[in-house]
Amino acid sequence: MIRLLMILAAILLVGGGTLTRFLDSAVTAMPSKAVAAKPEPARPPVASGRTMTLSSGRDSHYEVTARVDGGPVDFIVDTGATLVILRESDAARIGIRPSRADYTATVSTANGKIKAAPANLDRVELGGITVYDVRALVLPDEALWRNLLGMSFLSRLKRYEVANGRMVLEQ
Repeated sequence: MIRLLMILAAILLVGGGTLTRFLDSAVTAMPSKAVAAKPEPARPPVASGRTMTLSSGRDSHYEVTARVDGGPVDFIVDTGATLVILRESDAARIGIRPSRADYTATVSTANGKIKAAPANLDRVELGGITVYDVRALVLPDEALWRNLLGMSFLSRLKRYEVANGRMVLEQ
């Protein structure tokens, strides 16, 4: 009798585990309405003198258009990026065109290591905030889907702060 109960328990245990894995894979394979929904655009930044307040978008990113060496460039503010990172096409649009020989820096990304070209931006303007002589890297377009406004800009501010879905930048 005990042997029969143990066999039954083993069958239930194996069957339950298999059923759980099946249900997990079925749920994972189902399309998510959150993924299908269009992300809500971030509110426009609010500038007041040398302070700017950004609202995060539905994807929790802080998006902003800055003027780099006089030309507009769209960025995601990224406190995890050491430098300002530009896509080749956006860099070229504002007059930065590194040659293949300029790609001397090696950068580790989520997709592995890639070569990047060091660059120096004369000025980055964001509302009333202006930072001069900003270190940057140029990466091939396929390595990056958006430009990153990193710490070589942010660390030169008086403060930057994130709270309640808002980022405050102050010079």
